[in-house]
Amino acid sequence: MRALVASSLGVTCAVLVSLPFALPDDGRPDRYADKAGDARAADLPGATRSIPLAPLGGHSTNRAARPAPTADLAARDVEPFSLVGAVWDDPRAVLEGRVQVRTRAVGGQWSGWQDLTAGHADHGADPSAKEARTGRNHGSTDPLWVGASDGVQARVRTDGAPLPRGLRLDLVDPGAEPPRPRAADVDGEIPALDLARTRAEAEAEMGGAGPHIGPRPKIITRKKWGADERLREKGFVYSKTIKAAFVHHSASGNGYSCSQSASVLRSIYRYHVKSSGWRDFGYNFAVDKCGNIYEGRAGGVAKPVLGAHTLGFNTNSMGIAVLGTYSRTTPPAAAVNAVARLAAWKLGLHGANPKGVAYLTSGGSNLYKKGSKVRLNVISGHRDGFATECPGGRLYKKLGTARAKAADLQGR
Repeated sequence: MRALVASSLGVTCAVLVSLPFALPDDGRPDRYADKAGDARAADLPGATRSIPLAPLGGHSTNRAARPAPTADLAARDVEPFSLVGAVWDDPRAVLEGRVQVRTRAVGGQWSGWQDLTAGHADHGADPSAKEARTGRNHGSTDPLWVGASDGVQARVRTDGAPLPRGLRLDLVDPGAEPPRPRAADVDGEIPALDLARTRAEAEAEMGGAGPHIGPRPKIITRKKWGADERLREKGFVYSKTIKAAFVHHSASGNGYSCSQSASVLRSIYRYHVKSSGWRDFGYNFAVDKCGNIYEGRAGGVAKPVLGAHTLGFNTNSMGIAVLGTYSRTTPPAAAVNAVARLAAWKLGLHGANPKGVAYLTSGGSNLYKKGSKVRLNVISGHRDGFATECPGGRLYKKLGTARAKAADLQGR
């Protein structure tokens, strides 16, 4: 999710200048890259609060039977939060069971019980990546967006499997909305370009981008959605190129409005870094239900930034997360079209055909052993590289539409 302008066009710049298309990192400072410690971050504190879920031995009339571990959290008042997930110490441990929460809206009623999808392990850095070997990584469920809430209750049932150590609920407050950019503040968005200007810029900055590229879409920068640059690790990590795009759903639920998308992103960002222990937001880009495109992981939207989105296949790929859960809900056409527009441009910069195939070397997943060369669609779903429900069956069925649209935009 980087700014064509190299990392988030989110840095400060007073005038609209041509945005760099540099491909691999060339070691030179990027005038558009996010700077850790942006003074604006002080206005966007946010918070993560953890509540332990202590195991409670289940009871059985059969004394020889193994107790079924459970963990309950009685309904309680808490500081306001908007996103919740379950987290545990060991990222390799599996939470085998069902985790459910119910929440109380601020000034409102309690929700029904909602499931937290167990197993966020299908995301994350590849096992050999430095990001996966810091000792800060944790196991976690997918996060759930619940909106502004001040009450929570939880229950965990595992049918006899032991609970992972350190099991807890993390409640995430996304912090305040960033101030509206001034009219002269051009670093809040990377503007859309028509095809002629996209080609001209690619020629000026990169010596060209090949015969096929889609027009650059508008991209909302990290600065505009309010990323606190003090949370992530400093510096950036790059692959050599972008051969494929993996499409995901965030599995955070569909109960958000598009005006809340920035809050959803800040919450997921904090959850990825503070709860899961990743170096930054996991996905390179995000798309909301209204078709808005957002810069994700810092480092430059045009550059091959190494993400933590598809375990085993983060190298030489990018991850696009559609905000929401699309297992039983059909994604809006605006979101699918945004995926296509983004893919047409970004894949075009790196010479990839959206309707083609790519060969990636597995870094190790539950489908492909480490070192195996895997044939994948250039636009693939997360489940193509890892046995997972992601990106949800309904979104997965729309990838053919996205491929055709992206190829058309590239003039193929």
